[in-house]
Amino acid sequence: MATEGGGKEMNEIKTQFTTREGLYKLLPHSEYSRPNRVPFNSQGSNPVRVSFVNLNDQSGNGDRLCFNVGRELYFYIYKGVRKAADLSKPIDKRIYKGTQPTCHDFNHLTATAESVSLLVGFSAGQVQLIDPIKKETSKLFNEERLIDKSRVTCVRWVPGSESLFLVAHSSGNMYLYNVEHTCGTTAPHYQLLKQGESFAVHTCKSKSTRNPLLKWTVGEGALNEFAFSPDGKFLACVSQDGFLRVFNFDSVELHGTMKSYFGGLLCVCWSPDGKYIVTGGEDDLVTVWSFVDCRVIARGHGHKSWVSVVAFDPYTTSVEEGDPMEFSGSDEDFQDLLHFGRDRANSTQSRLSKRNSTDSRPVSVTARTHTNVMNATSPPAGSNGNSVTTPGNSVPPPLPRSNSLPHSAVSNAGSKSSVMDGAIASGVSKFATLSLHDRKERHHEKDHKRNHSMGHISSKSSDKLNLVTKNKTDPAKTLGTPLCPRMEDVPLLEPLICKKIAHERLTVLIFLEDCIVTACQEGFICTWGRPGKVVSFNP
Repeated sequence: MATEGGGKEMNEIKTQFTTREGLYKLLPHSEYSRPNRVPFNSQGSNPVRVSFVNLNDQSGNGDRLCFNVGRELYFYIYKGVRKAADLSKPIDKRIYKGTQPTCHDFNHLTATAESVSLLVGFSAGQVQLIDPIKKETSKLFNEERLIDKSRVTCVRWVPGSESLFLVAHSSGNMYLYNVEHTCGTTAPHYQLLKQGESFAVHTCKSKSTRNPLLKWTVGEGALNEFAFSPDGKFLACVSQDGFLRVFNFDSVELHGTMKSYFGGLLCVCWSPDGKYIVTGGEDDLVTVWSFVDCRVIARGHGHKSWVSVVAFDPYTTSVEEGDPMEFSGSDEDFQDLLHFGRDRANSTQSRLSKRNSTDSRPVSVTARTHTNVMNATSPPAGSNGNSVTTPGNSVPPPLPRSNSLPHSAVSNAGSKSSVMDGAIASGVSKFATLSLHDRKERHHEKDHKRNHSMGHISSKSSDKLNLVTKNKTDPAKTLGTPLCPRMEDVPLLEPLICKKIAHERLTVLIFLEDCIVTACQEGFICTWGRPGKVVSFNP
């Protein structure tokens, strides 16, 4: 959330930011950390993660918060914007030796005021099932590291299940477990269940049922994160090889793929309506991928470092059609807007809409978009729902360029328009959050150089569209294909707010009904009160 902005001092940590709906304020009394509030040395430590669960108890404090800092794991009552956090009284606190917690997840299906199931993954590969309310340790999976010796990168309960959970490792493998089964005392043997492009799924071969039930091998390098679709039927995975792969979880079939501009993909999330997947990673970009069309429809830029977290705001997301885009920005943005004047602002191609509370935010730098405006996009002729294109399939038409890129008008000059392109352009103009033309000119030269250099990393600029075969994909040949469109072939989303809110990298972004929760690698979990949700604010 920290980018340079017109010579402003960026070393100052911001405690508030303004959007069209009002002022978001950092609430110091709701800040969580280790009880002594002393930042730990984050060098060599695993990312700080935060998990929430609501127990629906009668006390009015139903939310519970779990977070890891270094070798420590804390479990608190989360009081949000209402009351100060009492850090001296965690419900449960655990300190581990020889390994560190890396990720965790609550089972929301079984959580009660008396008991809750929490899965915790560790740097040495184990997964622990604990109950922080009863202060019990139920089971330890992969205890002897016979299944996988690498770091656990992501752990999630399978949606709708009380016993199944999925674990990803830096080895590139995922494993499906059942809490009711044991792991065995010998290394498991597997037999192939299904195999496809850059993935294979094996079942555990044994006389008696044991964990893991399934072993997924996905891509090359670490499997950094995965996310289930809102309906629980599909699974999106991002890997260090730079690929997003989307699977039908039950049938174990590949639905579609996407390649980063360069480097690994680190984070992934679904829009609440399940129509879009957003990824971020080492290319400093946020990529929006259409689940229906299986292709990239927009990219968000503005980051000056790796994108570590992407998230939608489910409380302001609309799946209805026809809502215009709303402008939101910082205090300085509004002052600049007033300076340019209403007439001048209206003369730009970036139209500012009226305030509407039904906006959606795929957030990495608090950029705001709609999850529904690309409905005009229809699958290309001959498309079979898979992003892999063979010589026998037709190539999807390129998306129109967003006006947010300085040289977009040039890149589109001379191109023939069609009814489909017009419909897509209409949707993209709403999806892309366009900045004011006059403000954009300040960074014209820098953005032009950046996009120019990124747009020419292929071997020859005159190469025609490379066709991806079903053989092993060569990353150097994906640029310019449906797997990885060039920068000038898709719209750019502009960051609407650029605020530095922490000294260390951000590792958590969670939207709650009355606040936004962030965490940084220093180990501080911060609450940002939504406009109108904070009765009083005492700095």
